[in-house]
Amino acid sequence: MDRLSVALVAVPRVIGLDFSIPAHILGGHPGYRLLVCGDERGAGPGIAPDHPLTSIGETDIVVVPGYEEPAAPLPEEYLAPLREAADRGARLVAICTGAFALAQAGILDGREATTHWRFVRSLREQYPRVRVLENRLFVEEGKILTSAGAGAGIDACLHLIRTDFGEAAAHEAGKEVVVGPARDGFQPQYVDVLSAPRASLSATRGWVLEHLGEPITVQHMADHANLSRRTFIRRFERETGMSPMRWVANHRVLGARRLLETSDWAVERIAAATGFGTAANFRAVFRREVGTTPTEYRRLHAGARELTS
Repeated sequence: MDRLSVALVAVPRVIGLDFSIPAHILGGHPGYRLLVCGDERGAGPGIAPDHPLTSIGETDIVVVPGYEEPAAPLPEEYLAPLREAADRGARLVAICTGAFALAQAGILDGREATTHWRFVRSLREQYPRVRVLENRLFVEEGKILTSAGAGAGIDACLHLIRTDFGEAAAHEAGKEVVVGPARDGFQPQYVDVLSAPRASLSATRGWVLEHLGEPITVQHMADHANLSRRTFIRRFERETGMSPMRWVANHRVLGARRLLETSDWAVERIAAATGFGTAANFRAVFRREVGTTPTEYRRLHAGARELTS
C-alpha cells in the first residue's frame, strides 16, 4: 500500500501548537508522507516550509492549522490551492481557527463545520452560509473535517489514522501522545457543570468494556454505579457527551474493528465477543456505523497492517 501524502499548510499567523500536533501525529506515522507547504518567508518562528504552496495540488490530504486573528483574511495565494484541492476531491482538515480559511475559500458553504468555542459566533456571523455547530470536538461532512482547539486537533488526527489504517493503528498513535483514540466527534468541547470526583462513572465504563460481549442495559449500568436510572443517565451524558447506550454501541464497533484488523476470527465469533449477538445484526450495525461490511473492512485494513507493521 502506497503512503498517503499530507500537505500541512504553514498559513500566516499560524498557532504553533495547532501546527505541531498534525506535524507530530501525522508526520510520525509511517502511512503518511508529510509536506509542509507555504510561502518561502515562513509562517512563524521555527516553522520553515519545505514545499511551495503549489505542492498542495499533489497531495491526498490537506491540513490547515489554526492561526491568530482569524477574522483577518488570508492572502489569495493560500486560498486558491485549497479550492483546487477541494474540487479534485482531496480530503481537507481544519484545526481550530483553520476553519476560517476553508470558509473564506468558500469550501464550507452549505456544509456543517465547527471551530474553537471562542470563535463559533465569529465564524457564524462572518460566514452565514456555513452551518456552524457549536460545542463539538470535530465535524466530518464528506471529505471535509473541521475540529475545535488543540485537544480536538489530536482527536481529528487520530480519526484520520483510524479511517485510513484502522482502529489498531489509531490506538497505537494515541498511545504515543498518551491519549485514548476513542473520543467521538459528537462529544462536547466543554461542559457547563463539572462533576465532583466522587460522581465519576469511570469504574462503570470500565466494567462495561470488560463485559461488552454480554447483554448490557442502562439499568445494568445504573445498578453497577449504585444510582437511580435517571440520575445515572444525567451524569453519564454530562461526563461523556452522549447517551449510555450510544457510548456502548460506539465501543462495540471499535472492539469489532480491532478484532477484524488483528485476528482471523469468524464474523460470528466477533459478533458474540462484542455484544452484537447474531452475525446478521453485527453486519447490519457495522455497515450503518462504518459504511462497509465487516469482510470488506478486514480486506481493506489488511493492506494497512502491512504498511504500518
